Amino acid sequence: MDPQAFVRLSIGSLGLRITASAAKAGQSGIHASSSPCSCEIRLRGFPVQTASVPLISSAEATPDPHSIATSFYLEESDVRALLAPGCFHPSNAYLEIAVFTGWQGFHCGVSSKKQQIGTFKLQVSPQWGEGKSLLLHHGWTRIGKNKQADGKPRAELHLRVKLDPDPRYVFQFEDETTLSPQIVQLRGAVKQPIFSCKFSRDRRASQLDPMSNYWSSTRNGMDEEAERRERKGWKVMIYDLSGSAVAAAFMATPFVPSTGCDRVARSNPGAWLIVRPDACMPESWQPWGKLEAWRERGGIRDSICCRFHLLSEGQEGGGLLVSEKLISADKGGVFVIDTDRQTPSATPVPSPRSSGDFASLAPIVGGFVMNCRVQGEGKSSKPLVQLAMRHVTCVEDAAIFMALAAAVDLSVEACRPFRRKSKRGTRHHLQ
Repeated sequence: MDPQAFVRLSIGSLGLRITASAAKAGQSGIHASSSPCSCEIRLRGFPVQTASVPLISSAEATPDPHSIATSFYLEESDVRALLAPGCFHPSNAYLEIAVFTGWQGFHCGVSSKKQQIGTFKLQVSPQWGEGKSLLLHHGWTRIGKNKQADGKPRAELHLRVKLDPDPRYVFQFEDETTLSPQIVQLRGAVKQPIFSCKFSRDRRASQLDPMSNYWSSTRNGMDEEAERRERKGWKVMIYDLSGSAVAAAFMATPFVPSTGCDRVARSNPGAWLIVRPDACMPESWQPWGKLEAWRERGGIRDSICCRFHLLSEGQEGGGLLVSEKLISADKGGVFVIDTDRQTPSATPVPSPRSSGDFASLAPIVGGFVMNCRVQGEGKSSKPLVQLAMRHVTCVEDAAIFMALAAAVDLSVEACRPFRRKSKRGTRHHLQ
């Protein structure tokens, strides 16, 4: 498998230092009540990122050099677009970090406005497209136009800006997941078949099913109407080109409407078990992850929340939370695993072929792991998956992420309101 070239632009080690004389005179506009300060990180063509900027009181102290505030991921075409002149923007694009005295919002009913302290700018250069590790900036820099009477800056920003190659494998389902499509790897205009998947739906788990121990049993006393309203027993098997099953996603908890409403709610989410073959026991499977999904009310438009946990060997509940993302129920969206942008940012994501004993694994560099783009409910969805090359040691590693992507895609349909009918000519009605 040949990866596509990506680069990771990481911004971290943020800190703000106010000179002692400026702070004493109150000239900086920064007070203890406004700490921590905030910043907006801008790069043309990408969404604006926000982050907190802690105040550094000691002249000798420096922020953690390994902390990451945010990252941008650029393809070759993104770098070319940043370097190309345009009609509505100058030819020189910049990474801009604007620092403010605090977060804009409301406190005790009173509006609090943020005040800009200064801006750091770093010009995009052709080096960004060379695919090499490059430290663009590390250390203190003056920000803001205003200076004290002695000519010294009132504020200094500490940051670390670094470029690293971050190649990815790109895969796509050639048709809707429910139609058991082939999965191809994309490399430019070339499509190379890598996997096939098979979707099936069983109302009850077979006793011969090697995953039968993981299926949720039907609750006693459930009437026929509730049984009909369940979405359960969905399965997706991933096969390699030889026809061997290399990963699977099983609906472990049915998607059912919560009491008093017509939707799958946070209080009772549906769940998928993502599994891989057991290397020691033929015909057996080992759990690798658990994906929970439910529907969130959001005014005019609802969202599907997908929450993914890594599981250690023999563990069915809990696990390590590595991603929780909202996907528009109407327009679709992207499910992402990126350890720089999750609460457990230091959590390593082990290779799916590993033993599952996280304590014995060597740390894996944080950052992007995978993303999966899916369409909204009732629309033809052909999931597009990007996977960091460093997390793939063999074809089977990629397969487990394909099973996860299939589960994310099917969760959009599984979380459809139960009173609503599927539109004709769109996805198959799976209820």
